[in-house]
Amino acid sequence: MASTALTLGTLPAGLIAFPGVYQPQGDTLLVAEALAQEPLRPGADVVEIGTGTGALAFQAARRGARVTAIDVSWRAVATARLNAVRRRLPVHVMHGDFAAAVVGSRFDLVISNPPYVPAPGAGLPVRGPERAWDAGPDGRAVIDRICTSAPALLRPGGILLMVHSGMCGAQKTVDLLTASGLVADVSARASVPWGPVLRSRRAWLEQQGLTAEAEEPEELVVIRAQYR
Repeated sequence: MASTALTLGTLPAGLIAFPGVYQPQGDTLLVAEALAQEPLRPGADVVEIGTGTGALAFQAARRGARVTAIDVSWRAVATARLNAVRRRLPVHVMHGDFAAAVVGSRFDLVISNPPYVPAPGAGLPVRGPERAWDAGPDGRAVIDRICTSAPALLRPGGILLMVHSGMCGAQKTVDLLTASGLVADVSARASVPWGPVLRSRRAWLEQQGLTAEAEEPEELVVIRAQYR
C-alpha cells in the first residue's frame, strides 16, 4: 500500500467555488495523486461522480480524456461549468444522480470523492452544503451505491478510483467491490487533521464506535478497483 504525499501541484489552481460548493481538500488531493499515476490514454472516457468544483474532472481532461462530470447540487454544476469555460476544457457537466445520469454508458475510468462523513439520521440531506459530505449513520450511503454500480459503469479493464475516510471501513469497500466482480485494494492512505464537521460530532462518533476517544488525525484511503 502506497503512502501518498498530498501536493497541490496535481490540481488546477484558482478554481472558483460558489457558496456551499465543496472545495478541494486533503481527500481531493489524495485521489488526484492516485489519478496522476494511472496510465490514462488520450480519448479515454472518464466520469467523475460528485464533481464539486470540477478539479478532478479537469485533471483528467488536461490529459486528453473525454470527461463527464456529475453532481446532485445545481450550485456545484454551475461552478464546474464556469470553471470548465474559464479553462477552455471540454468537460460535460451534468446535474442529477449518477446512476440515472449515465445509465447505459460505460467508462474507462470512474473517479469519485463521494459524501462519506457519518451523520445522525437515516436520510441524506436534500439541500445545503452538507450534501457534499453527510452520508448516513455509517458514512456509506453513497459509497455502497458506487460499489454496486461499478460493474455497470466500467468497460472491461476499466478502473474505479474512490476516496473515503477509513472511519467508513476500507475493507468493507474492498469486499463489496470484490463481490461485484472487481479486483480491488487500498492503493493509498494519508492522515489529515480533523475538520470542523468531525470535531462537532466527536461525542456522537465515539458513541457510535466509529472513532476512539480523542482519536485524531483522520485516515483517508483511496480504493482502486478494476473490472475484468
